[in-house]
Amino acid sequence: MPDLTLAAVARIQRRAVWVLSLGQVLGGIAFGATISLGAVLAAEISGDEALSGLATAAVTLGTALIAIPLARLARQRGRRLSLAIGMVIALAGVMLVVFAVSVRSFPLLLLAFLLIGSGQAANLQSRFAATDLATSATRGRDLSIVVWATTIGAVLGPNLTGPGEVLGAAIGMPPLTGAYLFTVGAQLLAIGLYLVFLRPDPLLTAQRVVADRQSVDAAEAIVRPDRPTAARFAIFAVAAAHGVMVAIMAMTPVHLLHHGADLTIVGVTISLHIAGMYALAPVFGVLADRVGRVTTILVGQVILAASLVTAFIGAESNFAVTVALVLLGLGWSASTVAGSTLLTETSAEDMRTRRQGISDFTMSIVGAAGAISAGVILGLIGYGGLALVSGVAVIAVVVASPLGRRGASVTTRG
Repeated sequence: MPDLTLAAVARIQRRAVWVLSLGQVLGGIAFGATISLGAVLAAEISGDEALSGLATAAVTLGTALIAIPLARLARQRGRRLSLAIGMVIALAGVMLVVFAVSVRSFPLLLLAFLLIGSGQAANLQSRFAATDLATSATRGRDLSIVVWATTIGAVLGPNLTGPGEVLGAAIGMPPLTGAYLFTVGAQLLAIGLYLVFLRPDPLLTAQRVVADRQSVDAAEAIVRPDRPTAARFAIFAVAAAHGVMVAIMAMTPVHLLHHGADLTIVGVTISLHIAGMYALAPVFGVLADRVGRVTTILVGQVILAASLVTAFIGAESNFAVTVALVLLGLGWSASTVAGSTLLTETSAEDMRTRRQGISDFTMSIVGAAGAISAGVILGLIGYGGLALVSGVAVIAVVVASPLGRRGASVTTRG
């Protein structure tokens, strides 16, 4: 294999970003079609609507459980194999969903959704894979492009439910499982994409750059000194923003329905929220590259605070709640893009994948805890009260933000 010059590394990086972005589109389609039916299937098979939320909880738990093992596999064998295996496990979960519905087994259904969480873990890892060979000048942008690609899948996936039911009925699949035909197709394409086209493997290439003494220019461009305190802050900022987002988002449909909104308004509100999460990710990626990672995280906290204040003041207004959800998505996007970028560049090459796995694990666990606690808080002090309580996490990130700049003098941007 020839020496890896900075120009050669840049070419490999561009290819990797495009492959990962397409993989995110396919992964988003698979996950969107899956999760949109999860609660419905859980209620149908269990016979109890109170158990419908366990489908999402199982997916989230599965994501958390597989995040660190997938990161460890990536470190040892590369992103190509790690991402493909994550999707293979999720594919097994999808097939188990269909079987569980056919035999009407609720425990099997929850196990299936637990396995499906592996696909979400692979999707989360993709954003970090986009930074393996990125430089400080483009790291935020490259990561954000992959995050943005999720928009396409997230929008298409849930809208495949109707056509999927028609196809599923035609071939004798159990009711409400037809959309999983699209999930299986998207996952198979994603597996093939990663195995065939994610070459050279970006993480293995980065490891070679570090080890190759003749690739000094490339190594200096993509490798930064280890800053563990700043890395821990990045993990905290990403997890806190995710917890706030999930807590408010999960309770918004319930709140709107209790205040007279119909399902159309609920659907539009959640769709706009998802657009806020992903559509402007490249804007925040470029902002993180130009003004700094911690500064962009703080921009995200300001937007999250504006969302929570809007939700508190306008809790009785459907329009105000919709505005709050859009701001919630934007604040999450800024915090996640900048925080993930900060985590990557404040971790030495031999520590990156381990910390990235810990970040995805923490993010998923905090999200699950946020969703569970949000229901209790909503019942006790209402939607406005939930917004105020969630503000504690925003304040904590702002207070801790100086930790993110610790050691910043050794990098181009903190």
